[in-house]
Amino acid sequence: MGPLLSDDKQTHLSHVILQALQRSPEGTLGGASTLALKEIKRILSESMKAEEHIHRLVRSRLNSYSRRIPEGSPEWDVLYEKAYREELRKRQLG
Repeated sequence: MGPLLSDDKQTHLSHVILQALQRSPEGTLGGASTLALKEIKRILSESMKAEEHIHRLVRSRLNSYSRRIPEGSPEWDVLYEKAYREELRKRQLG
């Protein structure tokens, strides 16, 4: 599984987030907007890497079951969602 968002999409999303923060009453920035953009993009990138890692862990876990569960089946979807949420909780991400 590759990156969830291309570099261009990450940059665009960073600008959208920054604009939303600047319009918000709580969104006053003390520094340059370029630094804020870099930080937003870094956070997006880290979040996507964590999500990819969790996805690989969950798929590996489900594939290790003694009884094969067809990927995409309703059972797979339920087990995937449960395992995914569990991994998020372990990492205090959800």
